[in-house]
Amino acid sequence: RATMKSLRFISAEAFVSNSELARKSLGGVAHNLFPLLFKASYLLEQGEVIHDLVENWPLVDFNMGKLLGTTVDYQEDLSHRTCSVCLESCLTGLRDYVLNHPSPYVKRLKVVDLTGIKDVEVQFCECKKTMGRWARTQLLSKLCLELLVYLQQTQCHLDTFEISIDVLIDLFVTERNYELVVQALLKKCYCPLKICCVAFRSDNLALQKFFYIIKLTDPSFLRKLEIVHNVRLEMEHLEILFNSIHFPLLMSLTLPARTFNVQRFTATDERMLTNIGEKMSKMTQLTELSMSFSILTGRIQKLLSPLKTPLKMLDVSNCSLNHADMAYLANSFHANHLEALDLSGHNIPDLYPSIFLKLLSHSSSVLRSLTLEDCNIQDTHVNMLILGLSPCQKLQEFKFFGNPLSSQGLKHLFTFLCELPMLTNVEFPVPRDCYPIGITYPIDDASLCRFDHQKYESVAEELNLILLQANREDVKASTPLFGSYDAAVQETNSELGAYLIKSFKETLEKFTTSLNKMS
Repeated sequence: RATMKSLRFISAEAFVSNSELARKSLGGVAHNLFPLLFKASYLLEQGEVIHDLVENWPLVDFNMGKLLGTTVDYQEDLSHRTCSVCLESCLTGLRDYVLNHPSPYVKRLKVVDLTGIKDVEVQFCECKKTMGRWARTQLLSKLCLELLVYLQQTQCHLDTFEISIDVLIDLFVTERNYELVVQALLKKCYCPLKICCVAFRSDNLALQKFFYIIKLTDPSFLRKLEIVHNVRLEMEHLEILFNSIHFPLLMSLTLPARTFNVQRFTATDERMLTNIGEKMSKMTQLTELSMSFSILTGRIQKLLSPLKTPLKMLDVSNCSLNHADMAYLANSFHANHLEALDLSGHNIPDLYPSIFLKLLSHSSSVLRSLTLEDCNIQDTHVNMLILGLSPCQKLQEFKFFGNPLSSQGLKHLFTFLCELPMLTNVEFPVPRDCYPIGITYPIDDASLCRFDHQKYESVAEELNLILLQANREDVKASTPLFGSYDAAVQETNSELGAYLIKSFKETLEKFTTSLNKMS
């Protein structure tokens, strides 16, 4: 659907579409028109104009989220366009803003906010080349260091050294860009562009390096911390992290798989867990917590009860929760505030159906996203699921991939899902009857794709028809065989793959050495 443009925006598009003329004329443009021209240039991917607009930016702040978001002149939100041409032009324009002297305008810029950029799966930009979070981290760090080198080697105007601009960014660090980012953070106080880390994600990084770089980011300003793939952080390391560093503004925390494992708990481990809970209680802004693939059986209350702020997002997928854990969640003050909940990997219908319904009932007034993948939900449980979901009238997203539901069960469920007014995204499993008889759940990776694809397409068409007949074209239904889209993983998958092969090789070598010693 085409979005209406004001006459001002149409005029701005016409102005920036002639790149050469627009760049020559910027000196005579009123300050308040710069944001309008920036959005028009971004839409048309006019890289050179974007560069010159940023290089001569006359305002105090430059907020990408606000500039590209819904505006009076053009309501379409462009903040999900991570166009490489546009973003590179922005960042190089920012570098040249510092170096540009004399400038047609007094340099007033104090804050650049890059955190409003959203990484999504489908890109609409013409160039089809994206610049993800990792690449933005890499480029900004590189430009800061280049700027420092240039300032040291060149006789710059004294005014240049008085420039100080806070650049707010979500950093993404892996082994491959670690050294560069560390150097940029170490020399931050000398650089006119000050990297201010608002969110930090780390993948494929040695623990020692993670501890070093996290201290350089100035954790007192950190709002989101994601320690995800191949960072071998265990409970004792987490305790050290929380004991040595304070995160007063932290709102969102993601911990890597196997951070906790209560199966091998000692009295010392119990004390450690209590201490971690107490440290988390001091993070008064914390409302999002992800601890997937840890073994937390019987310890959820110990970890979450000290929290003074209710959680809005909780991911405890594949955490081996028992009846007591689920009962705590259902009766805790968190339940009434949960907007996003992931209970994947738990046999809900067999272990705690009534407690699960109670939890849904308590969170129903606010719940927006529910994920129940690999939960052994079968056709006989569909009515129970409908009963639980009926009060969840604000639900926007429901993911239940990996459950042994038949085509018939899915049709029954989809007929109900049409009644949830705010639902826009559904991820459903390949129907059980599309797989060979005798398939066991959860399905292993080797068997995942061995289903009747033609039959699946036929069922998927029927499910979409159910949505269509209910006038619910707004609902996107899909079957992501290999998990939901993760922009960070997509961007660094080659590095992730290489790391996994290296780890596998090291494990094999250790195993071979052990065998040789035995023989």
